[in-house]
Amino acid sequence: MTLCIREWLPWRTEYLNVILEGKQLAKGGICEQCCQAEGSIWCMSCTGVHAWCGPCAVKAHRNLPFHKVQRWNGTHYQATSLMELGFLWHVGHGGVPCPQAQENPNPEESGYVSGEGPPNYRSVALHTEGIFTHEISWCSCPGSDPIDSHLSLLRERLFPASISKPKTAFTFEVLNHFLIDALECKTSAMSFYQKLKRFTNNAFPDRVPDRYRELMRVSQLWRDLKHSKWFGFGHDTELDPGEGGLALFCPACPQPGINLPPDWKAWYDSNTVTRQYVIDGNFTAQHMKMNKPEMDVSLSDGKGYMVSEIPYQSHLQQSVDNKERSTCSNHRAINAANINKSNLQSTGIGATACAQHGCFVPHSVVDFQKGERYMNTDYPICNALSYHSENITAALVIYDVGCQWSVNFRSQVKSSSSLFLPSGLEIIPAVGKFHLAAHKLSCFPRYSLNFVKGAGHLDGEILETLWAPFNKISPTARSMTQAHRQEVYDDHMRDSNWKKLVGIGEFFFFLETSNKCLEDMNQAYEQLNAVLDPNKVAWWELDALKAEADCGEALDIYLLRGDKAPTFHEAQLKLGKNPVSSSANLGSVAWLAEGISIEDSQDQLRYELCLLPSPMSARQEVKTSEKRQRLSSRIEKFHSTGQAFLKGLEIDGAFIPQDDPACCAQEDQEKEDGEFWEDDDTVLEAPDEEVQELASELMSIWMPSSIGAAKLMEIGLHDLLKEEMELRIGQANDCLDQPQTDLGSKAMLYRQNFRTANSTREGTRTKKEIQKVVVRINKHVRSYQRARKAILRLDLNDNIGEKFKEIQPEDLAVSKEVTEENRFGQGVSKMAWFWMVDGEQNLLNGDSGGLMEEFYRINWLKARARRDRWREEVSLVRHEMLWTTLWFQYQKEIWETQALQSTEPGKEAYASKQVELWSDFTKKAGLMFQGKQMECI
Repeated sequence: MTLCIREWLPWRTEYLNVILEGKQLAKGGICEQCCQAEGSIWCMSCTGVHAWCGPCAVKAHRNLPFHKVQRWNGTHYQATSLMELGFLWHVGHGGVPCPQAQENPNPEESGYVSGEGPPNYRSVALHTEGIFTHEISWCSCPGSDPIDSHLSLLRERLFPASISKPKTAFTFEVLNHFLIDALECKTSAMSFYQKLKRFTNNAFPDRVPDRYRELMRVSQLWRDLKHSKWFGFGHDTELDPGEGGLALFCPACPQPGINLPPDWKAWYDSNTVTRQYVIDGNFTAQHMKMNKPEMDVSLSDGKGYMVSEIPYQSHLQQSVDNKERSTCSNHRAINAANINKSNLQSTGIGATACAQHGCFVPHSVVDFQKGERYMNTDYPICNALSYHSENITAALVIYDVGCQWSVNFRSQVKSSSSLFLPSGLEIIPAVGKFHLAAHKLSCFPRYSLNFVKGAGHLDGEILETLWAPFNKISPTARSMTQAHRQEVYDDHMRDSNWKKLVGIGEFFFFLETSNKCLEDMNQAYEQLNAVLDPNKVAWWELDALKAEADCGEALDIYLLRGDKAPTFHEAQLKLGKNPVSSSANLGSVAWLAEGISIEDSQDQLRYELCLLPSPMSARQEVKTSEKRQRLSSRIEKFHSTGQAFLKGLEIDGAFIPQDDPACCAQEDQEKEDGEFWEDDDTVLEAPDEEVQELASELMSIWMPSSIGAAKLMEIGLHDLLKEEMELRIGQANDCLDQPQTDLGSKAMLYRQNFRTANSTREGTRTKKEIQKVVVRINKHVRSYQRARKAILRLDLNDNIGEKFKEIQPEDLAVSKEVTEENRFGQGVSKMAWFWMVDGEQNLLNGDSGGLMEEFYRINWLKARARRDRWREEVSLVRHEMLWTTLWFQYQKEIWETQALQSTEPGKEAYASKQVELWSDFTKKAGLMFQGKQMECI
């Protein structure tokens, strides 16, 4: 592109000269048609340069009423119109006057008068080139009815804005342009109309007639007619489309009676023919309450993707709102179910789509009223599971909160008179891979797509990618009527599915990639098998088969087994119950625990002081002094009590605690405890640090770890060493456990809140929430680093110290190993080490089948699962190629029947056109999938 621009640059001036030459009087001012009159008229829309007189210009544009003409005024061309040149638009006879027409003495007359036909009158017509005013002459032939003048306009490819006395009309072309602009560019009706006004008069758009409301109304009618025509209901006008009748679905998903052979049950197993759905909510798609809802008129209620309004509202009235809080993680959408906004009719929408290709399911999109409640989501899920699914026995439902939703779903269906499921259908709940990272660890094996037999290689998050374009139209749809909003969303979902259909071949281009992944995963699995004990592999194989069959708790085999690492309080309780040895003193455990608690208090005070301004206010100075005094008293009492346990041993030197700078407070962090910020206007000078004693938050704590293992053993304090070691291990385990949950929460805050924030205020609030999570993580990391240093000083043989490694800043990033634990490519990357810390019991018994064997078991099970999912993916893609071809063939056969049954030439021609369209799709699919798809059964 740069090369082309460089090539053009020398011609810039010449191009500009040629453009300006076109502004001069054309053809020397002589009419090119009659060669006699003055040629003062030229057309901006015609190609080339022309010059006409007024009558010749009208004659040349007899069938071009929407061309823009200009008149030479002596110095330059000035805008005029065909109507001002005498153009009369004859409707009904192909642009020529009606043989029975009579001149109208009053062309400005806009109503009908008695006579043989309707009079001439002026009408505003909207076209892609702008807004035009024309004088229309109606047909006056015998049998013509003035009441049918709107149909006369329609036959001229003009859509009338009203039935009686139409004064405004829209060309089919401009309506098609608006629909495509709205779908592809997300252009609102107001923006599109403003564009037409600027095309008409860019300098004075206020002089252009206002037809914005007419555009809104007519485009709604045009959309409805187009959809009825596309789906064949123009050929059978007596047939009602029914629920979802004006909607496209995925051509690659298995649909009995449509794209599956008649005897498909004899050839496919239940794992191959499975419906895979994902459901998700979008809280950007809000809708305001209507002032006069009784005036709303629906054209296609329930015939597209959004459900029928009356049955859905009836379902909500009959359903019981489950106000239970989530027992898993803090799921924002569900826990916000009780939030209500008084000015909103709906707070968002919930949609169901096929999980493999992202096609919206017809009649399976609902409005939310108070957040994402199960009573809302149950309705579209049931509709989706019943859509073209006869005799399908299994369905995978992927939901962000599938672990909670699946618990009572069956019972809710049984107790409801408006929810229905196909008989014998097994529902397999799962959670998308990204959202699963924020769930409790117990949810991972039971709801991970990595372990669902027949799922293939799914991420379960495809619906998230579909919301981005819908968020662009949500502000426009927010204030529409209920019916209009529903039709707009239906149209955009239909268009989304259509683009998926047109580009369906792109999904299958990944077959080669899938084959390569399968080859790599199979090789990794075989290599792991080669170094393992065959007897153990056989047992693990039996466990895997049983888990695939039973699901639920049986899938827990994919979790690490073994004792959970002891916490600080568990270690303290255990030591407190042990009998006191001859060399130990009563109360030593409590004394050690108090020392660790003082260290935490010092850390908290250091953190709080980092957040205070310099200089501090009087109130802040007083508060700080009080806290330091209380902490200093605790330290003094601790050291006094410790003399009995340390046998009077003097600790050489004092040290100042050093925090890791990467885990300290930043200037922009906010204090959780607001008391430091409640100050007055008095400002105190900061005291001279040279005359200050060592602050209590910087004082050293004399504990056994301060002395070191060698010295403790030398003076016979080995019991005290062992006690602090166990307490420090518990402290370290506590500090390693909490960051895992916090890192998951941090990831979800970034994904669900920060990236989708609709305002600066909401984004700022989310940043504060994220900062609070970061503060908690840093606090636990600092505590862990203190515990680790103590363990290293107490560990005689460096055995336990090897378990507790140093935490690096990069370890605290939310990597894909956490959010997508079984993604392809993980062999070249590693999870942070603390995600894989096992209990001390297995660590110490590694030789007897503890930690090492457990890791081999887990790695073998996951390698097997990865291989199986890729194997299923390859097989599924090949089947979907065949199903797609059969789906196109099915559409072709439908229109072939319509063409044979049509008795009207126009309907027969349109049906033949559709036959050719779907024939082309069928041929294209056959060529693309040749040699790759499954053979037709």
